[in-house]
Amino acid sequence: MKKMLPFVLLLVVVVAIQLLTAWTDTRYYLTQMTMSAYYALLIIGLCAVMGYAGQISIGHAGFFAIGGYLSAALTTQNLIAYKDTALIRVLDTMGLIVAGEDIYGETLMAVTPWAACILAVLTAAVIALVLGIPVLKLKGHYLAMATLGFGIIIYRIVLASAYFGEADGISEVPAFQLLPGLAVSGDFGARVSNYYIAWGLLILGMLLLKNLIDSRVGRALRSIHGSEEAAASVGVDTARYKLQVFVLSAVFAAVAGVFLTHYNGGIGPSEASVMKSVRYVAIVAVGGMAHLWGALVMGVALNFLSLRGVFGSYDDAVFGVILIVIMLFAPNGILSLNWRDTLRRLLPRRGAAETAGEGSQ
Repeated sequence: MKKMLPFVLLLVVVVAIQLLTAWTDTRYYLTQMTMSAYYALLIIGLCAVMGYAGQISIGHAGFFAIGGYLSAALTTQNLIAYKDTALIRVLDTMGLIVAGEDIYGETLMAVTPWAACILAVLTAAVIALVLGIPVLKLKGHYLAMATLGFGIIIYRIVLASAYFGEADGISEVPAFQLLPGLAVSGDFGARVSNYYIAWGLLILGMLLLKNLIDSRVGRALRSIHGSEEAAASVGVDTARYKLQVFVLSAVFAAVAGVFLTHYNGGIGPSEASVMKSVRYVAIVAVGGMAHLWGALVMGVALNFLSLRGVFGSYDDAVFGVILIVIMLFAPNGILSLNWRDTLRRLLPRRGAAETAGEGSQ
């Protein structure tokens, strides 16, 4: 019962925020809160990799972009040229292909949003698996550099590929249809629906990760974080556990990318940029590398402030400064910060200052 109390309180807060925005007629806040929840979904997945498995990843914006871009492309690009391929025939047989006509009377074929979501997430998982097998053999800054290289590759691909819209990205992405005839789009009712979808996914993600961390797998991951050699010496399959949590975090990022893309109606190359990955690492560091609730709270709060334009044109610089400050003064996260010790380190003690003054005389 005690383990479920934080989730109950979170649910109460989520409902209270929605009711408050409706009562005060500040409905536009729901948009930022919805987007913040999707970004936080990626961040808690990254927290599992960095805080519990001890693997540094600076390429998770790439997995976010894979999910968003692939789902957007499948639902907006005309697949009529591929209608005779085995995959399209199978999808069409299953009713997962939408057919129509453009203004010139030409036939259009595209994948339904839910089918595109599944294909995009599976693709991200396979890429994470293929990437993780060789890359997770690296440690420390070598691993960080390898994942950074992956993120740069994804960014250059979406920026240079005409299929993905190049610098303009992909627009006019259809909304998810929850029920027949009910598409989640721009009016207030749809905005509320998206708000609860986003937070529902985030709460489910937290439940999954909390159960994982509190299980035997979680204990194995913490042992790997403490000492990979010691964990291997007592029979922990370190390579398998690291790979599994890396793929799981990539799935979290891809799901966030898919749902945010369909919510916004488009996606641009900035979502795959290196600074996005640095931002996610900074938020995990602020919340606490091994503190899922801290990552959740900081993920929502800092992304909300960023989306509200609080940091202005210095947005990326602010997150860079945050990362530096946290690494210097609170490497275990802001929740573990001992303010008294920090002030003692920053401010010289009075007695020491007086002694230094007497010595100079």
